[in-house]
Amino acid sequence: MKLGVPNLVVLVIIPASLTLLPDIFCVKLKEKFKWREVSFSWPSEDAKQDALNSGKYIVHNNLPLGLERWRDKLFITVPRWKAGVAASLTYVNVSDVLSPDLRPYPGWDENELPTGTSWYFRNIQFYIILLQNSTLNVLLERNGASDAESNYLKNNATIISTFRVRADECDRLWVMDTGLADILGDAVQYAPPSLVLFDLYTDKLIRRHFFNSTLLKEDSFFANVIVDTERGDCDNAHAYIPDLGSYAVIVYSFADDRSWRVKHNFFHFDPLAGDYNIGGVNFQWTDGVFGMAVGKRLQDGSRPIYFHAFSSTKEFMVSNTVLQNESYAQSPQAYYDYKLLGDRGPNSQSSAEFYDSETGVIFYTQVNKDGVGCWNTIMPLNADTQGLVDSDSDALVFPNDLKVDNEGTLWVLSDRLPMFIFTSLDEQQYNYRILVGETREIIKARRIRDRDQ
Repeated sequence: MKLGVPNLVVLVIIPASLTLLPDIFCVKLKEKFKWREVSFSWPSEDAKQDALNSGKYIVHNNLPLGLERWRDKLFITVPRWKAGVAASLTYVNVSDVLSPDLRPYPGWDENELPTGTSWYFRNIQFYIILLQNSTLNVLLERNGASDAESNYLKNNATIISTFRVRADECDRLWVMDTGLADILGDAVQYAPPSLVLFDLYTDKLIRRHFFNSTLLKEDSFFANVIVDTERGDCDNAHAYIPDLGSYAVIVYSFADDRSWRVKHNFFHFDPLAGDYNIGGVNFQWTDGVFGMAVGKRLQDGSRPIYFHAFSSTKEFMVSNTVLQNESYAQSPQAYYDYKLLGDRGPNSQSSAEFYDSETGVIFYTQVNKDGVGCWNTIMPLNADTQGLVDSDSDALVFPNDLKVDNEGTLWVLSDRLPMFIFTSLDEQQYNYRILVGETREIIKARRIRDRDQ
């Protein structure tokens, strides 16, 4: 993330009047899991103690951020914001107890940081300079690796640090690996950013696609991945990866194993929407395009791609046929294919959104409101057509990610990220939660206002 210098203040939360869609009312999401501090399912107590003693595991530096459900697995990402993250890609079983241990996926070996290598970069500033001077590939080739060989890591299934993942209709897990560890400390770029795909039935690596150095800019940061595919046409899959730092979207074609960069003015942040007040912390971020969602297939075979910048309250849309056409997407002619859908209203900045194909509703996080919002895509988008699913100044402080699974269950992860970054977390309190709600229960007819407002 592009993080501003925080100016800490006490946040006074004043409940706003709840204006709801005619068919959506406020319901309480139910707590499924919660942790004061996350723990891991270690192979042995000795292994845990060794990790603690060596600094490979620093308990309070492990913060869950993204989630995804596939069958009985609930994937939970733990980005390497700081040193001592035991595993970045983990899962629990949906039937687990309230505060389960996280299990590394696909295993411990794949979540261990490389050591003793001579071909990764220990200094992110040096890495950026190499990118700017187009010398990255030359240096990698001198050390036995190149973009073509994808030989940055000894094990291509290694996960360095991931923020969000997506399981597609073809039972594949798409992992956006930043390749960057200890982001807030002594940053180490172990490998260029890459997409890592696993077969969810076998837990085996399908493919790793490293982003070519020409796609990376000085402020590039990749913290999300959205997949556009459907069962029966699995090879014709595309992924969209927002570059929130340099305001672009990377498009990846699975069939061609190729990626390209798309720019547009609408990918930038809104300078009037970069101020945040969350959990008593005031700070400023300039994050651009971040939330994206794949809409319902239209009669012509295309799909709308909804998107918004993190530091913005506006929502946009572009057809997937535009993004998937490399030459056209990069041409000036594509500019007017992007549409402004509307503005969600003041303080409605959102970290993630998800289109529920069964209801036609987009669910999205409301980070400044400690809540989750929703919008029926058949209606105009404005402040009056936004529903508030839930708001809670304890359980939903910084809702970071959400998904709707195949059973119609909404999953939401909250993690108090601003306190983790700018101040500190109270280990005696529950800091990390996963909440659930049934979309059909959330969406009800003839309810205009919550009775308690």
